[in-house]
Amino acid sequence: MSIARAPQAATAAVQPSFADIGTPLQDVTFVVVDLETTGSRASDAGITEIGAVKVRGGEVLGEFQSLVNPGRPVPAFVARLTGITTSMVATAPDVALVLPGFLEFARGCVLVAHNAPFDVGFLRAACADLDYTWPGFTVVDTLPLARRVVLRDEAPNHKLATLARLFRARTSPDHRALADARATVDVLHALLERLAPLGVTHLEDLATAADPVPADVRCKATLADGLPSAPGVYQFRGPDGEVLYVGTSTDIRRRVRSYFTAAEKRRRITEMVRIAHAVTPVVCATPLEAQVRELRLITEHAPRYNRRSKHPERQTWVRLTDEAYPRLSVVPEVRGDVPHIGPFSSRRAATAAVEALHDAIALRRCTPRLPPVSRVRRSPCALAGLGRCSAPCVATTEPDHDYAAVVEEARTALTGDPGAVVRLLAERVARLAGQERFEEAGQVTHRLRSFVAAAARAQRLDPLSRCAELVAARPTAAGGWELVVVRHARFSGTAVTGPGEDPLPVVDALRATAEAVEPPSPPAPACHPEEAALVLDWLDQPGVRLVHTSDPWTCPVRSAVAHADLEDVSASVALALRGPDTMTAC
Repeated sequence: MSIARAPQAATAAVQPSFADIGTPLQDVTFVVVDLETTGSRASDAGITEIGAVKVRGGEVLGEFQSLVNPGRPVPAFVARLTGITTSMVATAPDVALVLPGFLEFARGCVLVAHNAPFDVGFLRAACADLDYTWPGFTVVDTLPLARRVVLRDEAPNHKLATLARLFRARTSPDHRALADARATVDVLHALLERLAPLGVTHLEDLATAADPVPADVRCKATLADGLPSAPGVYQFRGPDGEVLYVGTSTDIRRRVRSYFTAAEKRRRITEMVRIAHAVTPVVCATPLEAQVRELRLITEHAPRYNRRSKHPERQTWVRLTDEAYPRLSVVPEVRGDVPHIGPFSSRRAATAAVEALHDAIALRRCTPRLPPVSRVRRSPCALAGLGRCSAPCVATTEPDHDYAAVVEEARTALTGDPGAVVRLLAERVARLAGQERFEEAGQVTHRLRSFVAAAARAQRLDPLSRCAELVAARPTAAGGWELVVVRHARFSGTAVTGPGEDPLPVVDALRATAEAVEPPSPPAPACHPEEAALVLDWLDQPGVRLVHTSDPWTCPVRSAVAHADLEDVSASVALALRGPDTMTAC
Protein backbone atom coordinates (compact mmCIF):
# COMPACT_ATOMS: atom_id res chain seq x y z
CA MET A 1 0.00 0.00 0.00
CA SER A 2 1.26 3.45 -0.83
CA ILE A 3 -0.19 6.90 -0.39
CA ALA A 4 1.08 9.44 -2.87
CA ARG A 5 2.43 12.78 -1.77
CA ALA A 6 3.77 15.86 -3.45
CA PRO A 7 7.58 15.94 -3.46
CA GLN A 8 7.55 19.02 -1.25
CA ALA A 9 5.79 17.11 1.54
CA ALA A 10 7.85 13.92 1.50
CA THR A 11 8.52 12.63 4.99
CA ALA A 12 12.14 12.86 5.98
CA ALA A 13 13.96 9.88 7.42
CA VAL A 14 13.75 9.82 11.21
CA GLN A 15 16.96 9.55 13.21
CA PRO A 16 15.99 8.62 16.78
CA SER A 17 17.72 10.78 19.37
CA PHE A 18 18.42 10.02 23.01
CA ALA A 19 15.41 12.19 23.79
CA ASP A 20 13.25 9.85 21.71
CA ILE A 21 14.55 6.82 23.59
CA GLY A 22 14.11 8.42 27.03
CA THR A 23 16.34 9.71 29.82
CA PRO A 24 18.47 6.95 31.40
CA LEU A 25 18.18 7.01 35.18
CA GLN A 26 21.94 7.44 35.60
CA ASP A 27 21.66 10.76 33.77
CA VAL A 28 18.78 12.10 35.88
CA THR A 29 19.51 14.67 38.59
CA PHE A 30 17.33 13.91 41.61
CA VAL A 31 16.65 16.21 44.54
CA VAL A 32 15.56 14.07 47.48
CA VAL A 33 13.60 16.26 49.89
CA ASP A 34 12.11 15.86 53.35
CA LEU A 35 10.11 18.33 55.44
CA GLU A 36 9.34 18.62 59.12
CA THR A 37 6.10 20.39 59.97
CA THR A 38 3.87 21.40 62.89
CA GLY A 39 1.01 19.17 61.70
CA SER A 40 -0.26 16.82 59.01
CA ARG A 41 -2.31 19.26 56.90
CA ALA A 42 -0.83 22.12 54.91
CA SER A 43 -4.01 24.16 55.42
CA ASP A 44 -3.48 24.53 59.19
CA ALA A 45 0.20 23.69 59.79
CA GLY A 46 3.57 25.22 58.93
CA ILE A 47 7.00 24.02 57.82
CA THR A 48 9.68 23.84 60.52
CA GLU A 49 12.57 22.40 58.51
CA ILE A 50 13.56 21.65 54.91
CA GLY A 51 16.32 19.20 54.05
CA ALA A 52 17.35 18.05 50.58
CA VAL A 53 20.13 16.12 48.85
CA LYS A 54 20.99 16.48 45.15
CA VAL A 55 22.31 13.30 43.48
CA ARG A 56 23.08 12.06 39.98
CA GLY A 57 24.44 8.68 38.98
CA GLY A 58 24.90 7.70 42.62
CA GLU A 59 27.04 10.78 43.37
CA VAL A 60 26.00 13.45 45.86
CA LEU A 61 26.19 16.86 44.20
CA GLY A 62 25.02 19.03 47.09
CA GLU A 63 22.84 19.40 50.16
CA PHE A 64 20.32 21.95 51.39
CA GLN A 65 19.15 22.37 54.99
CA SER A 66 17.39 25.10 56.92
CA LEU A 67 15.13 25.52 59.91
CA VAL A 68 11.99 27.51 59.14
CA ASN A 69 9.90 29.74 61.41
CA PRO A 70 6.37 28.34 60.96
CA GLY A 71 4.76 31.45 62.45
CA ARG A 72 3.09 29.42 65.19
CA PRO A 73 4.11 27.33 68.22
CA VAL A 74 5.42 23.80 67.70
CA PRO A 75 3.05 21.32 69.38
CA ALA A 76 4.57 19.30 72.20
CA PHE A 77 4.07 15.91 70.54
CA VAL A 78 5.82 17.22 67.39
CA ALA A 79 8.71 18.54 69.48
CA ARG A 80 9.08 15.14 71.17
CA LEU A 81 9.01 13.37 67.76
CA THR A 82 11.40 15.64 65.85
CA GLY A 83 13.40 17.38 68.57
CA ILE A 84 12.49 20.73 66.99
CA THR A 85 11.10 23.11 69.61
CA THR A 86 9.42 26.50 69.40
CA SER A 87 12.54 28.20 70.77
CA MET A 88 14.70 26.58 68.04
CA VAL A 89 12.60 28.03 65.21
CA ALA A 90 11.80 31.36 66.88
CA THR A 91 14.88 32.98 65.34
CA ALA A 92 14.84 30.91 62.12
CA PRO A 93 14.05 32.61 58.77
CA ASP A 94 10.47 32.68 57.52
CA VAL A 95 9.43 30.36 54.69
CA ALA A 96 9.39 33.40 52.39
CA LEU A 97 13.18 33.58 52.79
CA VAL A 98 13.90 29.83 52.69
CA LEU A 99 11.61 28.69 49.88
CA PRO A 100 13.28 30.67 47.05
CA GLY A 101 16.63 29.13 47.96
CA PHE A 102 15.19 25.62 47.88
CA LEU A 103 13.42 26.18 44.56
CA GLU A 104 16.68 27.42 43.05
CA PHE A 105 18.52 24.40 44.50
CA ALA A 106 15.96 22.03 42.93
CA ARG A 107 15.49 23.90 39.63
CA GLY A 108 15.53 21.53 36.62
CA CYS A 109 15.69 18.42 38.79
CA VAL A 110 13.33 15.58 39.63
CA LEU A 111 11.90 15.74 43.14
CA VAL A 112 11.97 12.56 45.22
CA ALA A 113 10.32 12.02 48.60
CA HIS A 114 9.04 9.18 50.72
CA ASN A 115 5.25 9.62 50.77
CA ALA A 116 5.70 12.49 48.32
CA PRO A 117 2.12 13.87 48.49
CA PHE A 118 2.83 15.05 52.04
CA ASP A 119 6.08 16.94 51.34
CA VAL A 120 5.06 18.21 47.90
CA GLY A 121 1.68 19.28 49.28
CA PHE A 122 3.33 21.57 51.84
CA LEU A 123 5.74 22.99 49.23
CA ARG A 124 2.92 23.74 46.80
CA ALA A 125 0.86 25.38 49.56
CA ALA A 126 3.80 27.57 50.51
CA CYS A 127 4.22 28.62 46.87
CA ALA A 128 0.54 29.46 46.67
CA ASP A 129 0.65 31.53 49.87
CA LEU A 130 3.59 33.54 48.49
CA ASP A 131 2.06 33.89 44.99
CA TYR A 132 4.90 31.84 43.47
CA THR A 133 4.22 29.71 40.42
CA TRP A 134 4.82 26.05 41.18
CA PRO A 135 7.67 24.95 38.89
CA GLY A 136 5.89 21.76 37.87
CA PHE A 137 8.57 19.34 39.04
CA THR A 138 8.48 15.72 37.97
CA VAL A 139 7.90 13.90 41.27
CA VAL A 140 8.97 10.37 42.23
CA ASP A 141 7.48 8.78 45.34
CA THR A 142 9.61 6.02 46.89
CA LEU A 143 6.70 4.66 48.95
CA PRO A 144 4.71 3.05 46.09
CA LEU A 145 7.99 1.92 44.50
CA ALA A 146 8.83 0.10 47.73
CA ARG A 147 5.39 -1.48 47.83
CA ARG A 148 6.06 -2.78 44.32
CA VAL A 149 9.37 -4.56 45.02
CA VAL A 150 9.67 -5.08 48.79
CA LEU A 151 7.67 -8.10 49.91
CA ARG A 152 6.03 -8.59 53.29
CA ASP A 153 8.42 -11.41 54.20
CA GLU A 154 11.29 -8.94 53.88
CA ALA A 155 9.81 -6.07 55.87
CA PRO A 156 6.70 -5.74 58.05
CA ASN A 157 5.88 -2.32 56.54
CA HIS A 158 7.21 0.26 54.10
CA LYS A 159 8.08 3.08 56.48
CA LEU A 160 11.28 4.98 55.78
CA ALA A 161 13.01 3.69 58.93
CA THR A 162 12.11 0.08 58.10
CA LEU A 163 13.41 0.39 54.52
CA ALA A 164 16.58 2.14 55.68
CA ARG A 165 17.35 -0.84 57.95
CA LEU A 166 16.51 -3.33 55.20
CA PHE A 167 18.81 -1.65 52.67
CA ARG A 168 21.47 -0.78 55.27
CA ALA A 169 21.33 2.93 54.62
CA ARG A 170 24.38 4.91 55.69
CA THR A 171 22.14 7.37 57.58
CA SER A 172 19.40 6.38 59.99
CA PRO A 173 16.29 8.54 59.74
CA ASP A 174 15.53 10.40 62.97
CA HIS A 175 12.70 12.76 61.95
CA ARG A 176 15.11 15.54 61.10
CA ALA A 177 14.80 16.72 57.53
CA LEU A 178 18.37 16.35 56.25
CA ALA A 179 18.96 12.98 57.92
CA ASP A 180 15.69 11.63 56.52
CA ALA A 181 16.56 12.95 53.06
CA ARG A 182 19.99 11.24 53.22
CA ALA A 183 18.33 7.95 54.21
CA THR A 184 15.82 8.33 51.38
CA VAL A 185 18.71 8.68 48.89
CA ASP A 186 20.03 5.21 49.85
CA VAL A 187 16.52 3.75 49.76
CA LEU A 188 15.98 5.26 46.29
CA HIS A 189 19.18 3.72 44.90
CA ALA A 190 18.31 0.31 46.36
CA LEU A 191 14.83 0.44 44.86
CA LEU A 192 16.18 1.41 41.43
CA GLU A 193 18.52 -1.60 41.53
CA ARG A 194 15.54 -3.89 42.12
CA LEU A 195 13.45 -2.20 39.44
CA ALA A 196 16.09 -2.39 36.70
CA PRO A 197 15.51 -6.12 35.93
CA LEU A 198 11.81 -5.27 35.54
CA GLY A 199 12.55 -2.91 32.66
CA VAL A 200 12.60 0.32 34.68
CA THR A 201 15.73 1.89 33.25
CA HIS A 202 14.58 5.36 32.15
CA LEU A 203 12.97 8.29 33.92
CA GLU A 204 9.78 7.77 31.93
CA ASP A 205 9.51 4.24 33.32
CA LEU A 206 9.22 5.52 36.89
CA ALA A 207 5.83 7.08 36.13
CA THR A 208 4.29 3.60 35.95
CA ALA A 209 6.85 1.55 37.86
CA ALA A 210 4.48 1.09 40.80
CA ASP A 211 1.76 -0.36 38.57
CA PRO A 212 0.91 -4.05 39.09
CA VAL A 213 2.28 -5.05 35.69
CA PRO A 214 3.67 -8.59 35.20
CA ALA A 215 7.44 -8.63 34.94
CA ASP A 216 7.44 -10.34 31.52
CA VAL A 217 5.22 -7.54 30.17
CA ARG A 218 7.20 -4.69 31.70
CA CYS A 219 10.44 -6.14 30.31
CA LYS A 220 9.01 -5.71 26.81
CA ALA A 221 9.05 -1.92 27.34
CA THR A 222 12.37 -1.86 25.48
CA LEU A 223 10.37 -2.45 22.28
CA ALA A 224 9.42 1.23 22.47
CA ASP A 225 13.05 2.40 22.46
CA GLY A 226 13.84 4.34 19.32
CA LEU A 227 10.25 4.81 18.22
CA PRO A 228 9.48 8.34 16.97
CA SER A 229 7.35 10.80 18.91
CA ALA A 230 5.30 11.61 15.82
CA PRO A 231 1.85 10.80 14.41
CA GLY A 232 1.55 7.55 12.56
CA VAL A 233 0.86 3.83 12.71
CA TYR A 234 2.58 1.13 14.74
CA GLN A 235 2.60 -2.62 14.11
CA PHE A 236 3.32 -5.17 16.83
CA ARG A 237 5.07 -8.10 15.17
CA GLY A 238 5.43 -11.61 16.49
CA PRO A 239 7.50 -14.62 15.49
CA ASP A 240 8.39 -14.79 11.78
CA GLY A 241 7.33 -11.17 11.34
CA GLU A 242 3.60 -11.85 11.75
CA VAL A 243 1.60 -8.65 12.24
CA LEU A 244 -0.19 -9.18 15.55
CA TYR A 245 -1.78 -5.79 16.05
CA VAL A 246 -2.02 -2.46 14.24
CA GLY A 247 -2.77 0.83 15.96
CA THR A 248 -2.49 4.56 15.40
CA SER A 249 -1.56 7.52 17.56
CA THR A 250 -0.54 11.16 17.39
CA ASP A 251 2.58 10.12 19.36
CA ILE A 252 3.74 6.62 18.42
CA ARG A 253 6.36 6.24 21.12
CA ARG A 254 4.14 7.40 23.98
CA ARG A 255 1.26 5.18 22.86
CA VAL A 256 3.42 2.07 22.50
CA ARG A 257 4.96 2.60 25.94
CA SER A 258 1.47 2.60 27.47
CA TYR A 259 1.04 -1.06 26.47
CA PHE A 260 3.64 -2.04 29.10
CA THR A 261 1.92 -0.27 32.03
CA ALA A 262 -1.19 -0.72 34.11
CA ALA A 263 -2.97 1.67 31.77
CA GLU A 264 -3.52 -1.34 29.48
CA LYS A 265 -6.47 -3.33 30.88
CA ARG A 266 -7.35 -5.60 27.95
CA ARG A 267 -6.38 -9.24 28.51
CA ARG A 268 -6.07 -10.00 24.81
CA ILE A 269 -3.68 -7.11 24.29
CA THR A 270 -1.57 -8.16 27.28
CA GLU A 271 -1.39 -11.61 25.71
CA MET A 272 -0.31 -9.99 22.43
CA VAL A 273 2.44 -8.00 24.15
CA ARG A 274 3.84 -11.19 25.67
CA ILE A 275 4.45 -12.77 22.26
CA ALA A 276 5.49 -9.59 20.42
CA HIS A 277 9.10 -9.43 19.22
CA ALA A 278 9.22 -5.96 17.65
CA VAL A 279 7.24 -2.81 16.92
CA THR A 280 7.40 -1.28 13.44
CA PRO A 281 6.47 2.40 13.13
CA VAL A 282 5.10 4.15 10.05
CA VAL A 283 5.40 7.93 10.44
CA CYS A 284 2.58 9.85 8.75
CA ALA A 285 2.25 13.48 7.75
CA THR A 286 -1.17 13.92 9.35
CA PRO A 287 -3.55 12.11 11.73
CA LEU A 288 -5.93 11.44 8.81
CA GLU A 289 -3.22 9.64 6.88
CA ALA A 290 -2.40 7.63 10.00
CA GLN A 291 -6.03 6.55 10.41
CA VAL A 292 -6.26 5.51 6.76
CA ARG A 293 -2.99 3.58 6.87
CA GLU A 294 -4.11 1.80 10.02
CA LEU A 295 -7.36 0.74 8.36
CA ARG A 296 -5.62 -0.49 5.22
CA LEU A 297 -3.00 -2.43 7.17
CA ILE A 298 -5.68 -4.10 9.25
CA THR A 299 -7.55 -5.05 6.07
CA GLU A 300 -4.37 -6.31 4.43
CA HIS A 301 -2.96 -8.37 7.31
CA ALA A 302 -6.11 -9.24 9.31
CA PRO A 303 -4.13 -9.20 12.61
CA ARG A 304 -5.52 -11.69 15.06
CA TYR A 305 -5.59 -9.14 17.91
CA ASN A 306 -7.49 -6.45 15.96
CA ARG A 307 -11.25 -6.85 16.08
CA ARG A 308 -12.46 -4.25 13.60
CA SER A 309 -12.25 -3.45 9.91
CA LYS A 310 -10.73 -6.76 8.83
CA HIS A 311 -13.36 -8.01 6.40
CA PRO A 312 -14.76 -5.35 4.07
CA GLU A 313 -16.12 -8.11 1.87
CA ARG A 314 -18.64 -8.93 4.59
CA GLN A 315 -20.43 -5.60 4.15
CA THR A 316 -24.01 -5.96 2.95
CA TRP A 317 -26.36 -3.63 1.10
CA VAL A 318 -30.10 -3.35 0.45
CA ARG A 319 -31.09 -2.70 -3.15
CA LEU A 320 -34.27 -2.04 -5.06
CA THR A 321 -34.16 -4.68 -7.78
CA ASP A 322 -34.20 -3.82 -11.48
CA GLU A 323 -37.25 -5.65 -12.84
CA ALA A 324 -40.83 -5.04 -13.92
CA TYR A 325 -42.05 -5.07 -10.33
CA PRO A 326 -39.06 -4.17 -8.15
CA ARG A 327 -38.64 -5.46 -4.61
CA LEU A 328 -36.07 -5.09 -1.82
CA SER A 329 -33.15 -7.48 -1.73
CA VAL A 330 -30.17 -7.94 0.62
CA VAL A 331 -27.00 -8.24 -1.49
CA PRO A 332 -23.25 -8.51 -0.73
CA GLU A 333 -22.23 -5.73 -3.12
CA VAL A 334 -23.59 -2.84 -5.16
CA ARG A 335 -24.82 -4.04 -8.55
CA GLY A 336 -26.33 -1.93 -11.29
CA ASP A 337 -27.52 1.67 -11.35
CA VAL A 338 -30.45 1.14 -8.99
CA PRO A 339 -31.06 2.55 -5.49
CA HIS A 340 -28.95 1.02 -2.73
CA ILE A 341 -28.58 1.80 0.97
CA GLY A 342 -25.81 0.69 3.27
CA PRO A 343 -23.33 -0.66 3.92
CA PHE A 344 -24.57 -2.69 6.87
CA SER A 345 -22.28 -4.37 9.36
CA SER A 346 -24.33 -7.57 9.23
CA ARG A 347 -27.08 -9.25 7.27
CA ARG A 348 -29.29 -9.04 10.35
CA ALA A 349 -29.08 -5.24 10.35
CA ALA A 350 -29.88 -5.17 6.63
CA THR A 351 -32.90 -7.39 7.18
CA ALA A 352 -34.12 -5.07 9.93
CA ALA A 353 -33.97 -2.12 7.52
CA VAL A 354 -35.94 -4.09 4.92
CA GLU A 355 -38.60 -4.87 7.53
CA ALA A 356 -38.86 -1.16 8.38
CA LEU A 357 -39.54 -0.30 4.75
CA HIS A 358 -42.06 -3.12 4.40
CA ASP A 359 -43.84 -1.80 7.50
CA ALA A 360 -44.36 1.55 5.76
CA ILE A 361 -44.46 0.82 2.02
CA ALA A 362 -46.54 -1.85 0.30
CA LEU A 363 -43.71 -3.34 -1.76
CA ARG A 364 -44.04 -6.96 -2.74
CA ARG A 365 -42.11 -9.47 -0.63
CA CYS A 366 -42.24 -12.52 -2.89
CA THR A 367 -38.96 -13.37 -4.64
CA PRO A 368 -39.98 -14.74 -8.10
CA ARG A 369 -39.26 -12.46 -11.05
CA LEU A 370 -42.70 -11.33 -12.21
CA PRO A 371 -43.60 -10.49 -15.84
CA PRO A 372 -45.42 -7.19 -16.54
CA VAL A 373 -48.61 -9.19 -17.11
CA SER A 374 -49.19 -12.61 -15.60
CA ARG A 375 -50.20 -15.34 -18.04
CA VAL A 376 -52.13 -17.19 -15.37
CA ARG A 377 -54.57 -15.81 -12.87
CA ARG A 378 -53.10 -15.78 -9.35
CA SER A 379 -54.67 -15.38 -5.97
CA PRO A 380 -53.38 -12.49 -3.88
CA CYS A 381 -51.31 -13.43 -0.85
CA ALA A 382 -52.36 -12.86 2.76
CA LEU A 383 -50.26 -9.69 2.96
CA ALA A 384 -52.26 -8.21 0.09
CA GLY A 385 -55.45 -8.96 1.99
CA LEU A 386 -54.03 -7.05 4.98
CA GLY A 387 -53.08 -4.09 2.81
CA ARG A 388 -49.37 -4.76 3.29
CA CYS A 389 -48.63 -5.61 -0.38
CA SER A 390 -49.78 -4.07 -3.67
CA ALA A 391 -50.07 -7.56 -5.22
CA PRO A 392 -48.76 -6.81 -8.76
CA CYS A 393 -48.64 -10.56 -9.32
CA VAL A 394 -52.40 -10.65 -10.03
CA ALA A 395 -52.23 -8.25 -13.00
CA THR A 396 -53.43 -10.29 -16.00
CA THR A 397 -54.72 -7.77 -18.53
CA GLU A 398 -52.28 -4.83 -18.29
CA PRO A 399 -49.30 -3.84 -16.13
CA ASP A 400 -50.10 -2.73 -12.60
CA HIS A 401 -49.50 1.01 -12.91
CA ASP A 402 -50.41 1.59 -9.26
CA TYR A 403 -47.32 -0.36 -8.27
CA ALA A 404 -45.16 2.24 -10.01
CA ALA A 405 -46.28 4.80 -7.42
CA VAL A 406 -45.33 2.39 -4.64
CA VAL A 407 -41.88 1.91 -6.19
CA GLU A 408 -41.41 5.66 -6.51
CA GLU A 409 -42.26 6.05 -2.84
CA ALA A 410 -39.60 3.46 -1.97
CA ARG A 411 -37.07 5.10 -4.31
CA THR A 412 -37.63 8.46 -2.59
CA ALA A 413 -37.18 6.91 0.86
CA LEU A 414 -33.94 5.18 -0.21
CA THR A 415 -32.25 8.00 -2.09
CA GLY A 416 -34.00 11.17 -0.90
CA ASP A 417 -36.28 12.14 1.94
CA PRO A 418 -37.44 9.21 4.11
CA GLY A 419 -39.69 11.51 6.13
CA ALA A 420 -42.89 9.70 5.17
CA VAL A 421 -41.49 6.36 6.40
CA VAL A 422 -40.15 7.93 9.61
CA ARG A 423 -43.45 9.62 10.42
CA LEU A 424 -45.54 6.51 9.73
CA LEU A 425 -43.39 4.26 11.90
CA ALA A 426 -43.10 6.95 14.57
CA GLU A 427 -46.88 6.96 14.85
CA ARG A 428 -46.84 3.20 15.19
CA VAL A 429 -44.21 3.38 17.92
CA ALA A 430 -46.30 6.00 19.71
CA ARG A 431 -49.40 3.84 19.54
CA LEU A 432 -47.55 0.81 20.90
CA ALA A 433 -45.98 2.88 23.66
CA GLY A 434 -49.37 4.29 24.60
CA GLN A 435 -50.64 0.71 24.96
CA GLU A 436 -47.56 -0.09 27.10
CA ARG A 437 -46.36 -2.59 24.51
CA PHE A 438 -42.85 -1.31 24.95
CA GLU A 439 -41.02 -4.39 23.66
CA GLU A 440 -42.83 -4.20 20.32
CA ALA A 441 -42.25 -0.45 20.19
CA GLY A 442 -38.54 -1.08 20.76
CA GLN A 443 -38.43 -3.58 17.89
CA VAL A 444 -40.05 -1.11 15.48
CA THR A 445 -37.67 1.63 16.61
CA HIS A 446 -34.67 -0.68 16.09
CA ARG A 447 -35.78 -1.49 12.56
CA LEU A 448 -36.36 2.18 11.80
CA ARG A 449 -32.93 3.13 13.15
CA SER A 450 -31.27 0.49 10.95
CA PHE A 451 -33.00 1.87 7.87
CA VAL A 452 -32.37 5.57 8.56
CA ALA A 453 -28.71 5.04 9.48
CA ALA A 454 -28.06 3.00 6.32
CA ALA A 455 -29.88 5.48 4.08
CA ALA A 456 -27.89 8.34 5.61
CA ARG A 457 -24.61 6.48 5.01
CA ALA A 458 -25.48 5.78 1.37
CA GLN A 459 -26.61 9.35 0.72
CA ARG A 460 -23.33 10.70 2.12
CA LEU A 461 -21.23 8.16 0.22
CA ASP A 462 -22.95 8.42 -3.15
CA PRO A 463 -21.83 11.91 -4.27
CA LEU A 464 -18.27 11.39 -3.02
CA SER A 465 -17.94 7.98 -4.70
CA ARG A 466 -19.09 9.52 -8.00
CA CYS A 467 -16.55 12.37 -7.74
CA ALA A 468 -13.47 11.46 -9.79
CA GLU A 469 -11.27 13.90 -7.87
CA LEU A 470 -11.72 16.23 -4.95
CA VAL A 471 -8.97 18.37 -3.41
CA ALA A 472 -9.53 19.96 -0.01
CA ALA A 473 -7.40 21.99 2.39
CA ARG A 474 -7.51 22.66 6.10
CA PRO A 475 -5.38 25.24 7.97
CA THR A 476 -2.83 23.77 10.38
CA ALA A 477 -1.99 25.09 13.81
CA ALA A 478 1.47 26.07 12.51
CA GLY A 479 -0.03 28.41 9.91
CA GLY A 480 0.26 26.17 6.87
CA TRP A 481 -2.20 23.94 5.05
CA GLU A 482 -3.06 20.25 5.23
CA LEU A 483 -3.93 19.17 1.67
CA VAL A 484 -5.86 16.02 0.78
CA VAL A 485 -6.72 14.44 -2.58
CA VAL A 486 -9.78 12.16 -2.65
CA ARG A 487 -10.70 10.06 -5.68
CA HIS A 488 -13.99 8.20 -5.72
CA ALA A 489 -14.05 8.54 -1.88
CA ARG A 490 -10.60 6.94 -1.57
CA PHE A 491 -7.84 8.82 0.26
CA SER A 492 -5.30 9.16 -2.57
CA GLY A 493 -2.68 11.64 -1.41
CA THR A 494 -1.74 14.21 1.19
CA ALA A 495 0.75 16.98 1.80
CA VAL A 496 1.44 19.65 4.39
CA THR A 497 2.72 23.12 3.57
CA GLY A 498 4.61 25.41 5.92
CA PRO A 499 3.69 28.90 7.11
CA GLY A 500 3.85 31.42 4.29
CA GLU A 501 4.39 28.75 1.62
CA ASP A 502 2.26 29.04 -1.53
CA PRO A 503 0.03 25.92 -1.44
CA LEU A 504 -1.05 25.98 -5.10
CA PRO A 505 2.18 24.49 -6.55
CA VAL A 506 1.95 21.79 -3.90
CA VAL A 507 -1.66 21.13 -4.92
CA ASP A 508 -0.58 20.73 -8.56
CA ALA A 509 2.21 18.33 -7.63
CA LEU A 510 -0.06 16.40 -5.30
CA ARG A 511 -2.72 15.93 -7.99
CA ALA A 512 -0.05 14.74 -10.42
CA THR A 513 1.35 12.13 -8.02
CA ALA A 514 -1.80 11.00 -6.20
CA GLU A 515 -2.94 7.39 -6.46
CA ALA A 516 -4.94 6.46 -9.58
CA VAL A 517 -8.34 5.01 -8.66
CA GLU A 518 -10.77 3.01 -10.78
CA PRO A 519 -14.39 4.20 -10.64
CA PRO A 520 -16.59 2.08 -8.34
CA SER A 521 -20.31 1.33 -8.53
CA PRO A 522 -21.91 4.15 -6.49
CA PRO A 523 -22.88 4.48 -3.75
CA ALA A 524 -20.13 1.97 -2.90
CA PRO A 525 -16.79 3.80 -2.55
CA ALA A 526 -13.53 2.72 -4.18
CA CYS A 527 -12.18 1.75 -0.75
CA HIS A 528 -13.18 0.27 2.57
CA PRO A 529 -16.43 1.99 3.66
CA GLU A 530 -14.79 2.95 6.95
CA GLU A 531 -12.04 4.75 5.03
CA ALA A 532 -14.67 6.73 3.15
CA ALA A 533 -16.31 7.57 6.48
CA LEU A 534 -12.98 8.87 7.80
CA VAL A 535 -12.60 11.08 4.73
CA LEU A 536 -16.17 12.39 5.05
CA ASP A 537 -15.67 13.20 8.73
CA TRP A 538 -12.47 15.10 7.86
CA LEU A 539 -14.25 17.04 5.12
CA ASP A 540 -17.01 17.97 7.58
CA GLN A 541 -14.55 19.57 10.03
CA PRO A 542 -14.66 23.35 10.52
CA GLY A 543 -12.20 25.26 8.37
CA VAL A 544 -11.95 22.72 5.53
CA ARG A 545 -12.04 24.39 2.11
CA LEU A 546 -12.67 22.81 -1.27
CA VAL A 547 -9.85 23.57 -3.70
CA HIS A 548 -11.03 21.51 -6.68
CA THR A 549 -13.81 19.09 -7.60
CA SER A 550 -14.16 17.27 -10.90
CA ASP A 551 -17.85 16.52 -10.32
CA PRO A 552 -20.62 18.10 -8.25
CA TRP A 553 -20.44 17.13 -4.59
CA THR A 554 -23.91 17.66 -3.21
CA CYS A 555 -26.39 16.00 -0.87
CA PRO A 556 -30.19 16.33 -0.74
CA VAL A 557 -31.41 19.15 1.49
CA ARG A 558 -34.12 16.85 2.86
CA SER A 559 -32.39 13.53 3.24
CA ALA A 560 -31.97 10.66 5.65
CA VAL A 561 -29.17 12.56 7.37
CA ALA A 562 -31.78 14.99 8.73
CA HIS A 563 -33.56 12.09 10.44
CA ALA A 564 -30.46 10.30 11.73
CA ASP A 565 -31.25 11.10 15.37
CA LEU A 566 -34.89 10.02 14.93
CA GLU A 567 -36.27 13.05 16.75
CA ASP A 568 -39.64 12.35 15.13
CA VAL A 569 -39.85 9.00 16.90
CA SER A 570 -38.86 10.48 20.27
CA ALA A 571 -41.40 13.28 19.92
CA SER A 572 -44.19 10.87 18.97
CA VAL A 573 -43.44 8.56 21.90
CA ALA A 574 -43.46 11.51 24.30
CA LEU A 575 -46.76 12.62 22.80
CA ALA A 576 -48.25 9.16 23.28
CA LEU A 577 -47.16 8.94 26.88
CA ARG A 578 -49.00 12.18 27.69
CA GLY A 579 -52.30 10.50 26.94
CA PRO A 580 -54.22 8.50 24.33
CA ASP A 581 -56.33 11.51 23.30
CA THR A 582 -53.22 13.21 21.85
CA MET A 583 -52.10 10.15 19.87
CA THR A 584 -52.45 9.50 16.16
CA ALA A 585 -53.28 5.90 15.26
CA CYS A 586 -51.45 4.21 12.42
